[in-house]
Amino acid sequence: MTCATVLVIFAYPSFTMQPISPQYYLAQVNTARLRASLDTPEMADFVAQIEGINAIADEDPGFVWRLRSEGANDATSIRAFDDDQILITLTVWKSVEALSNYVYRGAHGGIMRDRRKWFERLDQPILALWWIPVGHLPTIEEAKERLAYLQQHGSTPFAFSFGKSFPSPDCLEGETASHRIPVTASGAEL
Repeated sequence: MTCATVLVIFAYPSFTMQPISPQYYLAQVNTARLRASLDTPEMADFVAQIEGINAIADEDPGFVWRLRSEGANDATSIRAFDDDQILITLTVWKSVEALSNYVYRGAHGGIMRDRRKWFERLDQPILALWWIPVGHLPTIEEAKERLAYLQQHGSTPFAFSFGKSFPSPDCLEGETASHRIPVTASGAEL
């Protein structure tokens, strides 16, 4: 099976050709440093949205998996770093476009707009993307390694950002199928 390339047209005048892989999914880690503990009034609006936002992800056709604390429906109790104020989100998606649509459009877009109310601004990348074989679930250690690599080296095929993404290993230049499906950023075909 070959990769199909999808033309994604965002609201700004730049276009991205992104292959869709039948053999790889996209892993994503992001971190956020809390301005206050989750049990404080300052964080109440954020905490109140977690369950609903996770439910939207769970129902998204491009969503595959997300890290959860044992016995919980979210990962807010997981502390992957020495700093207890840092939250980690680790998810798997079918494509860069599927993740991007979820993150920046719809209900999650509201959280992105309000994030400075709840999270400190950091002077380093807080999100890393990388390709994994279908069926593999990324670990926290793997995610930390990819994030650290991106922070040190910038976007590469090993770890990259939305701003400079890379095709999956099976969709490298020259191996992409010739059929291109133009779609808008929301996923609707043109």
